[in-house]
Amino acid sequence: MSISGIRAGLATNLGTISGLRTAAEIPDQASPPIAIVNLQNIDYHNAFQNGMTNFIFTVQVIVGRAAEREAQRRLDEYAEPSGARSVKSAIESDKSLNGNCQTLIVDSMPSVGSLQMNDQTYLAAEFSVQVYV
Repeated sequence: MSISGIRAGLATNLGTISGLRTAAEIPDQASPPIAIVNLQNIDYHNAFQNGMTNFIFTVQVIVGRAAEREAQRRLDEYAEPSGARSVKSAIESDKSLNGNCQTLIVDSMPSVGSLQMNDQTYLAAEFSVQVYV
């Protein structure tokens, strides 16, 4: 079990969404629509005698320009709790990430808004993923 293995597993699960590019690491250039996996926080010692570590990842989903209605519709599809384009469903489709963790849960989508990137404004949402090792 490694952080890079968890990142790769999250990107693989997200890759099941048709038309969504994925990046297990922060890319130099991002071409929307794309889901980018970021490590946000690590909580060590979550059980007796170091029995569990909790990794908190954010998955940032970036879609088209913020002014386009189609971008909002696409982001709405990614935010659905279930369905073919649901980020939550895709991430939770293999909760062990091919053996890289005990389990995981997508617990929230804490932010949605405009994102400035490459001199363009895009619409983006962040999903919080709890990964237990």
